[in-house]
Amino acid sequence: MYVYLRFLLAFAFFQANAQIPKLQKDIPDLMQKADIPGLSIAVIRNGKLAYSESYGVMNADTRQPVNSFTVFEAASLSKSVFAYGVLKLVDKGKLDLDTPLIKYLGNDYGVTDSRIKLVTARHCLSHTSGFPNWRELDQSDTLKIHFTPGERWRYSGEGIVYLSKVVEKITGLSLEEFMQQYVLKPLGMVHSSYTWLPGFDTLKTWRHDDLGTVSGRSQKIKGELVAITEEANAAASLSTNAEDYARFLIAVLNGTGLASKSLRQMMAVQVRTNEKYPELAWGLGVGLETMPDGTWFWHWGDNGNGKAFFIASLSTKNAVVYFANASMGLGIAPYIVADAVGGNHPSLENPRYKRPDDPARVLLKSMIAEGATKALPAYVAERKKDTTRAIGNEDMIDIGYALIRLKKNEDAMLVLKQNTLDFPGSWNAWASYAEACLYAGDKGLAIECCKKSLELNPKSEKGKRIMERLLGNTK
Repeated sequence: MYVYLRFLLAFAFFQANAQIPKLQKDIPDLMQKADIPGLSIAVIRNGKLAYSESYGVMNADTRQPVNSFTVFEAASLSKSVFAYGVLKLVDKGKLDLDTPLIKYLGNDYGVTDSRIKLVTARHCLSHTSGFPNWRELDQSDTLKIHFTPGERWRYSGEGIVYLSKVVEKITGLSLEEFMQQYVLKPLGMVHSSYTWLPGFDTLKTWRHDDLGTVSGRSQKIKGELVAITEEANAAASLSTNAEDYARFLIAVLNGTGLASKSLRQMMAVQVRTNEKYPELAWGLGVGLETMPDGTWFWHWGDNGNGKAFFIASLSTKNAVVYFANASMGLGIAPYIVADAVGGNHPSLENPRYKRPDDPARVLLKSMIAEGATKALPAYVAERKKDTTRAIGNEDMIDIGYALIRLKKNEDAMLVLKQNTLDFPGSWNAWASYAEACLYAGDKGLAIECCKKSLELNPKSEKGKRIMERLLGNTK
């Protein structure tokens, strides 16, 4: 039996390694189809680095190539590395996961809700603190609590930021100093930082939109994307690359740097997250899939036009992590994961992340190449034959605004007119069509459409704003 088990493990290892050539072959094609200029990827086998590679360019305009020193945005993959650092504090007896954080911080963090006295590190790391993802923009000085801490799951970057302030108070270190001393340097993550380093001027990739057009560089997230800042954010500001990040995953998979108790808690189900997918849960700083073949831990990263993803198996110690410098970066995740580690993964069933062959994306690309007068009738004919290719209201609106950004205003008008025919009861369809008419110079039709929108939804701020522009009250 022992020999047979060893044979099975060896065969599985051989099969997994055999997939790497397929991954190498598929990545350039996926990048081309998804308009992803640059990508960094690493594959782990049996707790060891098996493959790492850089693809494409840092900037679609300058064509500077990505290399092994290039750094990408980790986005929310920052949270998992931070969680590892927090658990090292737990191991040292400097922080208790279930002690209210207010006792460490010494103040209420500017929160007027008395439930702030209940929030613990466990709540923050498992996204059960009750905080929103980010502070409301119109109430930047006030952080709301939407439910009693521990009651349910709600993803919250603010909870991670709150915990980071407590960590700074406990250690007397800045977040960047803490992460360097406790995590990054010990793990050999020499190209990684939570702040903007001088070397990033030449090493950091640029962001690209869903058409692969340069859209800017990494920004701190706090409510919305803003200008580059040197301030560290535990939830979102890590800059790294796949080989560096693989060092962190290898440490977790092999139990390096953490007490076994802390590692077990990190990978233990703290809360279930989705009734539709009962296998999905959250641990401490990581998402979990509790599958028949064992537990997988994972996380996505989404900084708008910079994306990242990792998934790792606790049973096989196989994993993959990659970073992409474009909006469509998560759309290729199912293909990357299938090649790299295989398996069935409900964590990838996120409709927000469109695949390269998504109907809306295909239509937009066709319109750019052929124009709406040719592409739109072809789409209408196609969806009659295959109803699965029909595009929803909001996705069609997105296509219209993409065309407006490209100065293809007449094409945008045609698309958004079709959308009002498909969704005549949608106030947003009419408001968007009105705005397209405005950009195309047909003010009369724009007013007519805007009136229709406001009839459907008199409270629409979008409709009111467009009408004000049409009537000349605003620029």
